[in-house]
Formats: sequence, C-alpha cells, structure tokens
Amino acid sequence: MSVRSTGNALGDATLATLWESTRRRGDMPGFAKAISSILGAMRGEDEQEFNMTRTVLSDPVLTQKVLRLANSGMYAAFGQHISTVSKAVQVLGTDAIGHLALGLKLIEELSGGSSDATASHVEMEKAVLAGIVAQQIANTAQSRHGEEAVVCSMLHTLGRMMLTYYMPERWHEIQRSAAQENCDVEAIAPKLLGLGLDEIGHAAALHWGLPAGLINGMRKLTPPEAGSEISTSDWIAGLSTMSAACAESLWNDDEAGAAAVAQLADAYSAMLGVLPEKLMGAIEQAKVVAANDLTIAPLSKPAERRAKALARTRQRDAGNKILLSGLADMRDMMHTANPGQMVQIALETVFKGLEFSRALAFVRNRKDNQYAAKIGFGNDIREILPKLVFEDAYQPNVFHAALNSDRVIFIENARDAKFAAKLPDWWRDTLSAAHSFVILPLSANGQSAGFLYGDWDDSFPPIELSQTEFGLLNDMRALVVRAVLKRHLQEVVSK
Repeated sequence: MSVRSTGNALGDATLATLWESTRRRGDMPGFAKAISSILGAMRGEDEQEFNMTRTVLSDPVLTQKVLRLANSGMYAAFGQHISTVSKAVQVLGTDAIGHLALGLKLIEELSGGSSDATASHVEMEKAVLAGIVAQQIANTAQSRHGEEAVVCSMLHTLGRMMLTYYMPERWHEIQRSAAQENCDVEAIAPKLLGLGLDEIGHAAALHWGLPAGLINGMRKLTPPEAGSEISTSDWIAGLSTMSAACAESLWNDDEAGAAAVAQLADAYSAMLGVLPEKLMGAIEQAKVVAANDLTIAPLSKPAERRAKALARTRQRDAGNKILLSGLADMRDMMHTANPGQMVQIALETVFKGLEFSRALAFVRNRKDNQYAAKIGFGNDIREILPKLVFEDAYQPNVFHAALNSDRVIFIENARDAKFAAKLPDWWRDTLSAAHSFVILPLSANGQSAGFLYGDWDDSFPPIELSQTEFGLLNDMRALVVRAVLKRHLQEVVSK
C-alpha cells in the first residue's frame, strides 16, 4: 500500500517508519484479513446476512461476543436464548455486528503482543474504557448510533495505540520530552513526529481501509457554540472525543480525574443533548462496568479484585454444595412432601446457595386470576410481601414471557435503560433495588402454577451464573413441577 504524504518531511518519515514496522511484524495479517471479510460482509447485498454469519463464525472469539450481545438485556428482553449467529445477525443487524467486529479485531490484534507490553496494555485498556463510557452515555441518550459511537470511541486514540505497539522507543521519547517541558504528550508529539497523535490514528485508519463513517467519528471535536446544529457525524465524534478524554481522566480513579470528568460533562452536555447530571450518572455506571472488565487500571483495583475473585470462587463452591444438598433433600422427600413443602425447601435452598438479597415464591390463584407472593426470605420481606400481587392476564413483560417457559431465566442487568419497558410496575414499585434476578418458572402441562424469584442488589458484585448453577436450578425447578403434577393427578383420580 502506498504511503500518503503528510506535506512535511518529518511526518512522512514517521509514517514510513510506522508502515515499515507493521510490515516487519506482518502488517497485522489477522486484522488486515478480518477487515477485508468484515467490510465485504457489510457491503454485501443479496447475501448480506449470510456473509456476515459466515464471517463471524470464522472467529470463535467474535462468535462468543456476538452471541453474548444478542442475549443481553438490551436485545433479549424476554429471556429468549439466541444460540445461532444467523439469528443474532437478524436481531442486531449487519452494521452493528460489523462495527463490533472491527473494534474487537483491532484491539485483539494490537494487544496480542508488543515489545513494551505494559505501555501497550495501558493504552488498550484506556481504549476499552472509552468504549464503556460511550456505551453508557449512548444508552442514556437513547441513541440509535450507540454501537458506532462505541467503536469510534475505542479507536479515538488509535495513534497512541499504534505508537506504543509499533514504535515504543519513540513513545518513551515523547513521554520524556513531555515531562521535561511540563506538557502532555498530545502537545509534544507534532514537534517530535511531524504530526499529531490523532493524525497518526487517522492515517492508520485510512491505511487499513476502515469505513469513512468510522474514520469521521474518530476525529477530535470540541463542543461548538451554543445553538449550533449538530449532525449525527458530529454527535458521534463529540461523544468519542469526550469518552476518550474521560477514560484518560478516570484511569487513576483520583480526585483530579473526577474534577476533569465533571468539567467534560458540563462542556459536552448541550452537544450530546444529555443533562450534565445524567452524563455523570452514565459515567458512574461505566466505572462500575470498567471495574470488572479491566485488569490493570487503578480504577479496577487489580489486587483487591484478585482477592475478591478468590473469595467468590470459594463462596461459589460452598454455594453449589448447598444447592446439591437441597436437591438431595428434595429427592428424598419427593413421595412424602406436598407441593408447598417442596416449594419452601427449594426457595430456602436457592436463597442460601446463591446468596440472594431476596427470594420469593409466587403462586397462581386461578379463582382470583392473580399471582401472589406467599413466602419469602431476605430484605424487607414482611413489608413488601402484601404488595407483590399481579393479574395473570398476559402482559408484555419479562415475567409473563417467562411463566410458561421450561427453563430458568436470568436477567443480568435489570437497570439497562433499553430493558426498562419490559419490567412491570409492581416490580418497579417493590423490587427495583435489584441489579440482577432469576426466575424459576413452575409450569405443568403448559399451565403455569407460579414461579420462584431471587435477586441481588448492589451490595453484590456483578453476577454471572455458571452452567453448573443453571443445571442445578433447572433440576430443582423440575422437582417442584413433578410435585405439582403429582398433586394434580391425585386430585383428578380422587374426583
């Protein structure tokens, strides 16, 4: 690929050195190949969805990411399990998956190895943090351009990533000079490289043939004067600029960074169409997500995280033993216990085994055409139990959608803005302290008898149930259903 001239000898020399380094290291062959196939799939016409499916399936990591996104609360509000990439492509759309794929493949390739792994890793994590901030703000703004804004935010500092990965010696030279002159690396780079870091990122994006829309969204954009018309392209560029700056300020999780973030929120509020306090709320949520997704950022408290992870592993093992023990008790009592007793044993077992904040058993009363919570464990149960009643007539929410299911439903993030419409009023009025929750539907012969419910509030770290736990919960659910069927059969025979 020919080198584009920057118009000055020093800038041309920098880019020539950069491209030579990429060639020497293989010009990121995996990424170059991925770009070609991803862009080809996005530009396809008659077989666009098939091409994108084939492209995703060629990469196991991308397959996992796409399926996880398709099954997230944002897209799978009714708890359906999307297990094929073909279905995921229909749900998400080829553009959203294409943007996700481009950002993922670039970060994956860049983080694959470097002669200065620490500096490179720092810039990679800052890029990921910028993407997390952008995602939360785009959700708050209810923007249709969220996926594109996330990728542009991740790529906004592509120039820094390129230098740390391909030219680490020059990066250290820039850092030393910036420290000596008491300025930031952005200010000193043009003097030493002949072009700014954002210009290097722009040149790399052109070099690899990234879509024009993404390149345009990567540009640095300061807030325009009040009342100026904001195009979609400017909105994305403004969000990516703010998100990248936020990531830099949030990195150390200190007071100076917090003050800088507050200033950014004030500056970009009007442009993004989101009040400063709501921007700050979105950024606070991004910090929560980042603390669990990042590994070396001071924000993520690595040492503390490792200690907590070990503790959670021990607690998880202990909790699974409680679930296994409860299942054994239920099997032993299968022929002597009534359905109510089986429900109580199951509820107590899941409450202890999964350390729920609250666990409740809802029973369907066909005479009154209602579901009502009858027993519960945990926080404020006595106060809220009488309020947990709702009609059994179908409503388009996650609970009614789950009631006739034959498997456990897990909602990882009940606070997701795009999921809010799927939550009923009775849940918002009584159980909205929950961050994640589980529904164990109890249906027999296609008829719902009720369900078990358990949730975790913010005192627990983000939850992700294992396949082992799903299996144990489904076994427990099946035993309760068998008890209900047995009682029903006895009632029929006795008539």
